Formats: sequence, C-alpha cells, structure tokens
Amino acid sequence: MRASPDHADERGTRALLDGFAKAAPDRTPTFAELLTGLGDRAFGMLLIAAAAPAFIPVPGLAGGLSGPLVMIVGVQLLLRLRRPWLPRFIGRRSPKPSSLLRLRNRLDPWLARLERVVRPRYEVLLDHWMPGILTGLLVLTTGVLLSLPIPFTNYVLGLLVLLFALAFLERDGVLMGVAWTSAVVALVVFGLLSGSIARAIAHYL
Repeated sequence: MRASPDHADERGTRALLDGFAKAAPDRTPTFAELLTGLGDRAFGMLLIAAAAPAFIPVPGLAGGLSGPLVMIVGVQLLLRLRRPWLPRFIGRRSPKPSSLLRLRNRLDPWLARLERVVRPRYEVLLDHWMPGILTGLLVLTTGVLLSLPIPFTNYVLGLLVLLFALAFLERDGVLMGVAWTSAVVALVVFGLLSGSIARAIAHYL
C-alpha cells in the first residue's frame, strides 16, 4: 500500500525524456533503473510507454499491444502500489536510446505547449487513496477499450492515456481532473459505439 509519496526526481517531463534519451552509450540503463527515483511519477513514464503502440497505424496491432499494457498499469493503481512493479524479464531489458529520442522528439511540440500551463497543484488528487482508486479504475477501463476492435479509436484513447501520464509526471491535479472527465466521456461514447457495432454485426449474421 502507498505511504507518503516519493518524488525524488521533480524534473519536468521533457527533461526526464531528454535524460533517458541521452543515456550513456557504453551502458544503456534498464527499464527498472529508468524508473528508479521517480516514485509514483514512474506510473506516468509507464503510461507513456504503454500508449506508444496505440499510435502504430496497423489495425488490430495497436490496441492489442497498448490495451493490455495500460490495463496492467490500471490494476497496479487500483492496488495502490507506491511505485510500479515490473516483471523481471521486462525490468532488466534496456530500451534503445534512439527510440527514446524519437519518442521525445514526437512529443516535444505538445509538451512545450503543455508545460506552459501544467504545474504541481492539487496534489491530493494524485496522493489520496479515494481519487487514486478512481484513477486506477478509469485507466483500467481505458485499457479495456483500447483492446476492443472499435475502429478509429486508438489515437483518441492513446491521447487520453497520455493525459493521465502527464498528470502523474507533472504532479498536476487539475490535469488529472481533465483526464477523468475525458475518460468518462470516452467511456460513454465508445461504449455506445461498441454496442452499436455489435448489434450491426449480429443483424447481418
């Protein structure tokens, strides 16, 4: 269970991605090492990694990869873990610095705009157990939606996951509230959409 939050590394999201992308060439840090010292902000880094496959322009592949990863993070948030748990076979692997650099470059224009308005505030919405349960439930459900074969939803849901990620990384309770609202809207809209698709398929079978 979580105790007091650990925020040893309070750098902004862009600075964190820069540091990871510019890892020493002689030994790239493992995933477990990259998350060390971030406390519960590490959930944000994991959500960014989980959201990345959602933007792969291959039908079925994006959600099949991204959805389960997001669901794993959601379950850990529901369990109120203080920091993410990684299976050993994932934690000891090392990402390619070039891949991290490409990710950073793709996100940089958006992060530059967001960092003008996001900042640590209303952190109780990230630290208290009650809003934490809501966050975990919404992240888990978003992962479930990502896993479903609903056409043209991967990008929207991927951006929603990034909202949760940035709220964790920037310690911004207001942004977390925006992510909650967006998730509820997505659940309603895509829930209705998936039901309509199922009925249409059943009609023609």
